[in-house]
Amino acid sequence: MRQLLLFISVILVGFIFIARLFYLQVYTSNPHDLFLDNAIRKVYDYPKRGFVYDRNGQLLVANQPSYDVMVIPREVEPLDTLEFCNLLKIDKEQFIKTYKKAYRYSPRLPSVFVSHLSKEDYAVLQEKMRKFDGFYIQKRSLRKYETSIGANVLGDIGEVNTRDIKKDPYYRMGDLIGRQGVEASYEDILRGVKGIKFIQKDRFNRNIGPYKDGEFDTIPQQGKDITITIDAKLQEYGELLMQNKRGGIIAIEPSTGEILTMVSAPTYNPNILVGRARSKNFTKLYNDTIAKPLFDRSLKAQYPPGSPFKVLNALIGLQESVVTTEERFICRRGYYYGRKKLTGCHVHPPSANMNLGIYESCNAYFANVYRRIIDKHENPYEGMMTWSKHLKSFGLGDYLGYDLKVGNKGRIPDGDFYNKWYGKNRWASTFNISNAIGQGEVETTPIQLANMVAAIANRGHYYTPHIIKSIKDDTIPQKYTKPKYTTINKEHFEPVIQGMFDVYNKGTAKYVKVSGIEICGKTGTAENYAKIDSVTTQLTDHSIFVAFAPKENPKIALAVFVENGYWGSRFAGKIASLMIEKHIRGEITRTDLEDWILRHSLEDEYAKRYSGEPFQINDKTKLQVVKEKEYYRLKRQLNNISKATN
Repeated sequence: MRQLLLFISVILVGFIFIARLFYLQVYTSNPHDLFLDNAIRKVYDYPKRGFVYDRNGQLLVANQPSYDVMVIPREVEPLDTLEFCNLLKIDKEQFIKTYKKAYRYSPRLPSVFVSHLSKEDYAVLQEKMRKFDGFYIQKRSLRKYETSIGANVLGDIGEVNTRDIKKDPYYRMGDLIGRQGVEASYEDILRGVKGIKFIQKDRFNRNIGPYKDGEFDTIPQQGKDITITIDAKLQEYGELLMQNKRGGIIAIEPSTGEILTMVSAPTYNPNILVGRARSKNFTKLYNDTIAKPLFDRSLKAQYPPGSPFKVLNALIGLQESVVTTEERFICRRGYYYGRKKLTGCHVHPPSANMNLGIYESCNAYFANVYRRIIDKHENPYEGMMTWSKHLKSFGLGDYLGYDLKVGNKGRIPDGDFYNKWYGKNRWASTFNISNAIGQGEVETTPIQLANMVAAIANRGHYYTPHIIKSIKDDTIPQKYTKPKYTTINKEHFEPVIQGMFDVYNKGTAKYVKVSGIEICGKTGTAENYAKIDSVTTQLTDHSIFVAFAPKENPKIALAVFVENGYWGSRFAGKIASLMIEKHIRGEITRTDLEDWILRHSLEDEYAKRYSGEPFQINDKTKLQVVKEKEYYRLKRQLNNISKATN
């Protein structure tokens, strides 16, 4: 009996071993297990990324061939390091450093050893690769930018890091991923799906052919082409106007929320972040902490909105029924609370109603309106919460939900903000009267102000700003086609729009109007302070302008910020008028404005901050004129834009 039990036990154990081996080698043999099999080499086949076109069908981003030298550390045999380094144009220290990094990542998985070889280097190296076991060449495509503009819009691609790999297992060391702009926002669509080939190796580590005749191989799926909302010619024109200046321009089509232009100045040519020079060039851009070319001012810079903010206070005043369009307030060279002057006024009208208050930008008028809004309620806290609610309905004080990866939410203070600052119920509307004129604690980004103007142009609604216009064989998200409504009734917009129209006819922008185009706008001058050597110092004011056109059925709404640009109509107003005319007519009639912008630079203003020179805040006349050589270069660039447009 015991012998029979022993015999049955041996048979049973043998059966279990056989079943387990069958399960491991036959039943569970699938592509996922192949990644762990050292006898099988994995070769990835990278798809071409999708192309990027502008709204008019102009190709902006394509592809070009590139070659990477890959390494599998555990398969590397002794080699002539000097010869290999000479072929790759690297030194021995870099060879050792890169090999150790690859080994730490994985001894058995491939990773990039040297990336982005040129065709010429590839041709020379390919003939000698047989001498270097553990290394092989992998073909992939790099981006080719068919334009020199829109770096902040288009973005770039770079190698993934360990954080990217942990976040998405699709990526492996050496893969490329969108880092900024639309390349990052639409990475999943543009990248496609990479294919893979499993190659069987013999006991001498030589390739002997496809594993199981390629049964588990997959083919790459090319990325989808996308069309973005940007008008490349208008973008190029905006970047030209902003040369020698810092700031941003955002232009939106009010009827759709499509972003027509997204200029951030200073900028750079996107082609410098392609290929082997990418790392070196990116480091230079990153380390430029003065001009900050990588900082997208159109989306991230937070500025006091200045006088354009006044039109919102006018709308809120009408909605809350605390003021009528004809009611007048006295202006005594500013706004007084008792005998104390809380804010000055550069206009000095004896009195102002809403229309004059808007087109002459009377601070005293809007201080009165603001106080009535806050003081309407039982306590300032409730008034401030109501005021804040109206402003946030225009998309201020929060991320707008656009389809780009970067941005800031700005700041719209509310009752809780001031309770925290001053103490509960220990403040009043006079404590924050600067909010009436877009100063104080209010901060906005250029895209938020452009969206605000689009909402006014639409008489009370807007579409979430977005950069995507269409995706090949796909649809764009519904959230970009669904309108959002403000808390202001439609009938209150007409008197405010008339005031903005009169800004161009007889107000602060009358000298930059364009004949034949009904433009509604608002100038702005924002005070500018910075910490210099631990001292809060007042710098030259920012120049701000917002506008939309035409008055009826508007085609464009935009916001222009020019840092240290003095006052609204000096730089920003001129640029806004030119951008509007360029978009609507396709050509410029106000060449005097265009020539003035090209001739004048603000680089001296920016240099003052770091030179130790005293600031001349009251000197509004001295401007640096660009050198003749630079001026004629800009004129040639302008002529090229005009020829391409026509």
